[in-house]
Amino acid sequence: MLSFKLNYFIASNLLFLTEVCIAVFAHDQIIGPYFGDLLVVILLYCLVKSFLDLPATITALTVLLFSYMLETLQYFNIVQLLGLGNSGIANIIIGNYFAWLDILAYTLGIILVLAIENLWPSKKYNHGEIRNTERVRYFI
Repeated sequence: MLSFKLNYFIASNLLFLTEVCIAVFAHDQIIGPYFGDLLVVILLYCLVKSFLDLPATITALTVLLFSYMLETLQYFNIVQLLGLGNSGIANIIIGNYFAWLDILAYTLGIILVLAIENLWPSKKYNHGEIRNTERVRYFI
C-alpha cells in the first residue's frame, strides 16, 4: 500500500509551483479561480499517488469527494466558524465561498486525471505485453 513513486511526486511538485504562480500572477476571472481549481485536484491526486499504491479510480474519486467536502464546508463558512477568518493561509487553503463552477472545475480535473491514467500505458503493460508481442514476431 505504501510505495514512493517519483514520477507522481515530481508532477505534484510541478503542479504546486504552477498553483503558486497562478496565485501570485494570475489576477483574472478565469485562470486563477477555475484553472487553479482544476489543477488542484490533479495536484492532490498526484500527491496521494506519490505515496500510496491505490487504483487510479479509487484515488481519483477519493480526491474528488474530499474536494466536494471542502467546497461544501465553504458554503457553511467553515473558516469563520473555526475562528480563522483573519488567517490568509486558511482563506487560501480552505477557501471562503461556495461556487458551483468550482465543483465543475474539480469534476473536470478528475475526469482529465482518469483519461490520462487510462490512456497512458503503464510500465507493467509495456514490459509485459510488448515483449511478448515482439517474441511472437520473431517466431512468425
